Amino acid sequence: MAVSGHDTTSGAGGGPTRRDFLYLTTGMAGAVGAVAVAWPFIDQMRPDASTLALASIEVDVSALEPGMSLTVKWRGKPVFIRNRTDKEVEEAKAVALADLKDPVARNANIAADAQATDVDRSAGKDKENWIVMIGSCTHLGCVPLGQAGDFGGWFCPCHGSHYDTAGRIRKGPAPMNLAVPVFSFVSDKVIKIG
Repeated sequence: MAVSGHDTTSGAGGGPTRRDFLYLTTGMAGAVGAVAVAWPFIDQMRPDASTLALASIEVDVSALEPGMSLTVKWRGKPVFIRNRTDKEVEEAKAVALADLKDPVARNANIAADAQATDVDRSAGKDKENWIVMIGSCTHLGCVPLGQAGDFGGWFCPCHGSHYDTAGRIRKGPAPMNLAVPVFSFVSDKVIKIG
């Protein structure tokens, strides 16, 4: 029985009451408020515009003659780009897979289990002279020196890791080959990384 003339109980049909309506609207207002409070915290976890802009870069390699290298920065990491000489390519092709410390290509452009042959570490059969790699030693992340070491590739003087001209670890404490990022040639002289 209603005291003030406002019926808060269900009618003869058992339909919703005023109290049900108040519970529902209070709950919805609370949910909207929680989302409004949480959104700034969720939004701040997204990468900022400068990070998104570096998701991919294009590098002009027209000035790189055979035997020359270039280091660029991508996603805060050094990336080595080298136009290898025919001699360097032939030396890398001559290495037996059994002689490699890490037999996996570590090339993001091909299957994850591909072998570390020279062609699978390079830009492919028609551009085998080009090699693009993340320039961080796989031992402790140091930046190796180019055209150095026992195999004429890269040498990390911090702990003595030697990489060949295909970026494969050949000697020292580094456990893996230098990683090859996703890249492609957008023209004969421009490489897109990322």
